[in-house]
Amino acid sequence: MDSQTQERIDRIIDLLDRKKGEDIQVFDLTDKEYLTRYVIIATTLGDKHTLALLGYMKDELKPAGERFVAVEEGEQWTIVDLGDIMIHLMVPSYRAKYNLEEFLESLKSRS
Repeated sequence: MDSQTQERIDRIIDLLDRKKGEDIQVFDLTDKEYLTRYVIIATTLGDKHTLALLGYMKDELKPAGERFVAVEEGEQWTIVDLGDIMIHLMVPSYRAKYNLEEFLESLKSRS
């Protein structure tokens, strides 16, 4: 990963952590056939927190030069597509139910 991408990911993780995102995980899928290079998943404290985190990300990341390619906005699960980085903000029940970590780990383990 180049230093600019690492800085972007670090900025996102720092923002999510400061705004009470929990269990933040990053998946590097650069050498896999997947629709993005990196995936970040964070658990939110609830419906309103999910949408608040999206607002914080727009407020802080857009001025830093991030381009929001697409946003799928929902109270239980919001997806932010930055092109090469995809961010999933999920309430605890959705994160447990959909278990994206297991799917992404399976991608990483394929040769």
